[in-house]
Amino acid sequence: MERVTISLDEDLLGEFDGFIRRRGYENRSEAIRDLLRARLEQERIGEGGSGHAVGCLSYVYNHHQRELARRLTESQHARHDLMLSTLHVHLDHENCLEVVILQGETGSVRQFAEATIAETGVRHGELHLVAAEMVRGQHDHGTGTHQHVHLRPKS
Repeated sequence: MERVTISLDEDLLGEFDGFIRRRGYENRSEAIRDLLRARLEQERIGEGGSGHAVGCLSYVYNHHQRELARRLTESQHARHDLMLSTLHVHLDHENCLEVVILQGETGSVRQFAEATIAETGVRHGELHLVAAEMVRGQHDHGTGTHQHVHLRPKS
């Protein structure tokens, strides 16, 4: 690990130290590393982001909205190639929270998420993307060798 020295004016440093306390960081270095990773990730993903990504789509919806639950389920089945897992939570008598873990080509993941969030009755939708690279692997588990693909985060 390399050591880097930076200069900050007093007001900015005071705000940064407040940020560190609020977020519970143990030191400035870890906070700066996280901020840099987040900014670099934004650059990688960008609006025209290409390549692959893993993502977490979360949204709240009213399950009484006409046919919405059926439409959401059908859209997930239609793009099963992107789906890794779905968590469904009943918040109250009307509202559900779903969290969908996605992987695939960045544009496809983003397009699926935007279409889901745009459905009438879906509220509070948010997509978090992490750029990833495809890594092919091969393992021998004693019963024979199998090949597979992993998506490794780029940062």
